[in-house]
Amino acid sequence: MARKETAADAANAGRLKQIALTYKMTRKVDTKIGLVLAAVGLGTLAVFLVIGFLLGHPVYLGIFGLLVGLLGAAVVFGRRAERAAFGQMEGQPGAAAAVLDNVGRGWTTTPAVAMNRSQDVVHRAVGKAGIVLVAEGNPNRVKSLLAAEKKKMNRIVADVPVHDIIVGTGEGQVELKKLRTTMLKLPRVLTGPQVTTTNDRLRALGDLMSNMPVPKGPMPKGMRMPKGGKSGR
Repeated sequence: MARKETAADAANAGRLKQIALTYKMTRKVDTKIGLVLAAVGLGTLAVFLVIGFLLGHPVYLGIFGLLVGLLGAAVVFGRRAERAAFGQMEGQPGAAAAVLDNVGRGWTTTPAVAMNRSQDVVHRAVGKAGIVLVAEGNPNRVKSLLAAEKKKMNRIVADVPVHDIIVGTGEGQVELKKLRTTMLKLPRVLTGPQVTTTNDRLRALGDLMSNMPVPKGPMPKGMRMPKGGKSGR
């Protein structure tokens, strides 16, 4: 029993430490986060207290208001922390790959299937919507990378739909924070077995990650492709 309690205490301490770290990181980008959370929590509590006094049950509604206020503050904190995280990742090479890794179950992500010397890169995700090619970098340069990858996909899996997305803030592009939502909105046209078959056929192609020491997730800004690097395979 003592061991179980110790493990539970350690887990709780780890969660609290993670929350504190997330708050510190968020506050660096969102300096008003503390005031916003206080306003949400205390404002909700105040509303329930007023209603409680009017109904003659200030204690019960006060406790309920406190719980609702804490829940509301937690929801707001989560959203603002996510927004701050995306703000820090925006524009960093490899940021889209980090988002793709968290799209959800049913998706298989292969980062850096194509890249050029300027660090423009294309990632591939396979799910029930088909194949999604996600490019990040200069919009003009990534178009040629996307075209080459789509041509390759059409040769290998011609019966599977191929979607392409360019991450950015310009016209016709998808913002990093909206990438996951955009992918989840794509129509599902493949069955589970078809997704597995598609992954097996694409896996035989390999990717740049298997031949290059490219780190997973956001890549260092100073990193350059070797002179012999190709834009695709």
